[in-house]
Amino acid sequence: MKITKLTTYIVPPRWLFLKIETDEGVSGWGEPVVEGRALTTEAAVHELADYLVGKDPFLIEDHWNVLYRGGFYRGGAIHMSALAGIDQALWDIKGKALGQPVHALLGGQCRDKIKVYSWVGGDRPSDVARNATEMVAQGFKAIKLNGCEEMQIVDSWEKVDKAVATIATIREAVGPHVGIGVDFHGRVHKPMAKVLAKELDQFKLMFIEEPVLSENYEALKEIANHCSTPIALGERLYSRWDFKRILAEGYVDIIQPDLSHAGGITECRKIAAMAEAYDVALAPHCPLGPIALAACLQIDAVSYNAFIQEQSLGIHYNESNDILDYIRNKDVFHYEDGFVSIPQGPGLGIDVDEAYVAERAKEGHRWRNPIWRHADGSFAEW
Repeated sequence: MKITKLTTYIVPPRWLFLKIETDEGVSGWGEPVVEGRALTTEAAVHELADYLVGKDPFLIEDHWNVLYRGGFYRGGAIHMSALAGIDQALWDIKGKALGQPVHALLGGQCRDKIKVYSWVGGDRPSDVARNATEMVAQGFKAIKLNGCEEMQIVDSWEKVDKAVATIATIREAVGPHVGIGVDFHGRVHKPMAKVLAKELDQFKLMFIEEPVLSENYEALKEIANHCSTPIALGERLYSRWDFKRILAEGYVDIIQPDLSHAGGITECRKIAAMAEAYDVALAPHCPLGPIALAACLQIDAVSYNAFIQEQSLGIHYNESNDILDYIRNKDVFHYEDGFVSIPQGPGLGIDVDEAYVAERAKEGHRWRNPIWRHADGSFAEW
C-alpha cells in the first residue's frame, strides 16, 4: 500500500480537514488546524506531503520522526498541527485496513466511555449563567466557562469581584456536585492570577485552566500555593518536550494536549504516558470538529490517567456548522448521563461525509479570534 494523494478542505465554522488516499482505495481523515491560521496550516500540510506521497502509510512512527525532525527547524503551532492531522489520517488508514479501531492497535481500551464537559456561554462570563442549568438538564455532569474578561497585569478588585460573582451564580444554579472548569484563557498575569485562584477556591471547582500563559509557567508555583483547586494547562504546548518542563516542575495537576495541535495520536499517546508517570491527569483539549474528537477518544480509551474529554457539540463557535454535520454515522458520539462512548468502528470510527465536506469547502472560512483592548488602549489577551 502506498500513499497517493493528500487533499485539504477548509470548512465552516473554523476547521481544516485532511484526506489521505492510497493506491488500495483505503483513505484516512485528519484535522490539522490552528484556529485563525487555517490557510497557513494548510500550506504546511502540503509542504509535508512532498515526503509522504509514495510511502507506506503503515510506517507511522517513522513518518512522524521524519516529518518532525527532517526539516531541521521544528515545533510550534503550525508545524505540529500540520503533523497532527497527517498522523490522525495515517492511523485512520491503518485501522481501516486492519479492520480495527485505533485504540485496539494502541493496546486496547481500558474504558468503555469517558466523562465529557460542555462549554457554557461565550467569551463574556456575563452571558453564561443562564445557560449552565440547561446544560445540566441535558445530562452533562461537568461544564466549563471563561472565568474573566480583560484583565491587565495588575487590575482592580472590581474585576475580581465580578469574576467571583459569576462563578458564585453558576455554582448556586447547578448545585454542589456538578464539575465546573473555569478557563482563565491565558488572559491573566501572575499578580492577578494568584488573587483569582485564591478567591475562587471556595467554589470547589473541577479545575482552573491556563491561570497564566504557558510561557509563564514558572508562576504556577506561586499560584498553586494560593489555592487547592487543580490547575490545568497545555492547549498551547505542542510536543512532549514542551510538556517535559511543565511536568518536571510539578505544579500542574491536569494536562490538556490538543490532538490537532500536539503532533496527533502518536505524540499525545507519549505525552499522556509521561503525565501518568508524574501522577498528572489527562483531559485532552478539543473545541474543534468531529475528526479531532474521534482522535481524542482513541487516546482517552487507552490512557489510564484520562478522566474527562472536552467536546464542541453546540459550542458558541459553531454557528454555521456543528460537529455532527460532517459525518454520516451521527450516533458514533453517543452521549448519555454525562459520558460519551468510545467509538468502536475501524480507524477513528467515524464515517466522514466527503460530499458534504467538499460542498462546504466551497464557502470555507477566514475565522479570526477577537482582538481585545484594555481601557487604556493597550492590547488585551483574548
